[in-house]
Amino acid sequence: MLKAFKPTWMVENVFQISPQKLRQHGITTVLADLDNTLIPWNNKNSTTKLKHWMESLQAAGIKLVVVSNNNPKRVKRAVGDLQLSFVAHALKPLPVGMKRALKQGHLHKQEVVMVGDQLLTDVLAANNCKIKSIWVKPLVQTDLLPTKLNRQLEKLVYRLLQKKYKLQWKEDID
Repeated sequence: MLKAFKPTWMVENVFQISPQKLRQHGITTVLADLDNTLIPWNNKNSTTKLKHWMESLQAAGIKLVVVSNNNPKRVKRAVGDLQLSFVAHALKPLPVGMKRALKQGHLHKQEVVMVGDQLLTDVLAANNCKIKSIWVKPLVQTDLLPTKLNRQLEKLVYRLLQKKYKLQWKEDID
């Protein structure tokens, strides 16, 4: 059961994930959580940092798709200026939203990675969908109440994962 929460990679910050390393692993599409992964949860709009990272992905031929549990209005406002594809109401940790993204983009699971800041939603959903995952640290240390509760359980799961698998945070994927 613990393996269901194990990320493929752990990277300190989403913006450290190099498009070249993704390509080396055959990744053509990055599915990414929105809040505290691409932008702070309390930020209404995209950021310059996100735009630059997205451009570096595009230059490497990698597509970025947002997969969020948020409502469509929130996601569209946050990434609309970047003209990113997105799936809202993704229902993570269920694989529903990711399967929708795979189907809409005509994507193959082995060419996709999910990036997110939560083990209990993003990583678990990726594993439930049988795709690779990158767990990143949240961009800000504050959260809404439901996420705060998740973070407490996440700490316990992480300790168990650490004990069993000796996981380490890295500056990029291997």
